Amino acid sequence: MLKEYILRNWTLILILAAFVVSLKVTVFLNKKTIRRMLALIIEIFLLSIVVFVEFSFADTGTHGTLRAVLMAIRYSATPFILAQVIYALVKRLHWLVFLPAVALAAVDVVSIFTGIVFRVDAAGAFHRGPLGYLPFIVAGIYCAFLIYILFKRSNKQAMEIIPICFLCFAFISGLVLPFVFGSAYASIFCATIAIALFVYYVFSILQQTKNDSLTGLLNRQAYYADIDSDPEEISALLSIDMNGLKAVNDSEGHAAGDEALITLALCFTRALRRRQSGYRVGGDEFVIVCRRNTRDEVLQLVERIRKSVAETKYSCSIGYSCADGRTKSVDALLRESDEMMYAEKARYYASSGAERR
Repeated sequence: MLKEYILRNWTLILILAAFVVSLKVTVFLNKKTIRRMLALIIEIFLLSIVVFVEFSFADTGTHGTLRAVLMAIRYSATPFILAQVIYALVKRLHWLVFLPAVALAAVDVVSIFTGIVFRVDAAGAFHRGPLGYLPFIVAGIYCAFLIYILFKRSNKQAMEIIPICFLCFAFISGLVLPFVFGSAYASIFCATIAIALFVYYVFSILQQTKNDSLTGLLNRQAYYADIDSDPEEISALLSIDMNGLKAVNDSEGHAAGDEALITLALCFTRALRRRQSGYRVGGDEFVIVCRRNTRDEVLQLVERIRKSVAETKYSCSIGYSCADGRTKSVDALLRESDEMMYAEKARYYASSGAERR
């Protein structure tokens, strides 16, 4: 049986092994994310064993009760793995994301005795129960949430959108293809998920060369490269500076300062729309480049940022400069936006009475 399992799952084993090696040598991911990804790899590997044993029992028509237990595990594992994917890929997401998967697992366990989701009759035949489509519905909800949150937190650039689309396509295929090819698809489900995750991981590592490791925004090198690319399309620049970062670092520690920067960067990302890219160009200095945006679109962006930041305990100063149809160099736009930002920062410290340091 071991030999047959290895032959059927050799591709999966190689992919997972390559994934583990890549995670061990990477320098871009933090330890928490690496641990979550390793847990996900282990879960996929264990699920492949469950699937193999279950289908072996199905082929022989034996061990009906044990097969029902393995089926409950398989039905519960898919939403749980999707929850683990979300938990591993999305920063600062609460563990409550696992609750729907846990609730489904409880229903699947009950189904072993009641057949409410599935049952295996005395002849070894599979039958879908009244809630037979519930595992697919829960997994579908997780897929929809994954698509939503990855797109929402992306920088809306092709380098991020393409791997997100690939990952989502792979997961959606895992929900649709079982109805097209039947139960035979289950034997390649684990490999499908593993390949999708590994490809997404590789794209993410490539993207990390352009991203700031702390905030996830594009970094200073990406900023200089991007403003040199079709500069005539740049219609506006925003200069943003956090207020009071040094005070946070001095009073609460640098971890608190990092948390402040991450929070602000998330506010900026949520506010961005098409043809708007955010960069961290210094410690607490950010720039947003707008391409082919009207002045109204730029003002709406500023308002979205102010509204989002106002919901946090932090503040920032914002300056902007629009080309308004005239030819302006990037340096001129940046100089004007910096002047507005520094003027706002001076007003902030004057009105708040806080020490500027």
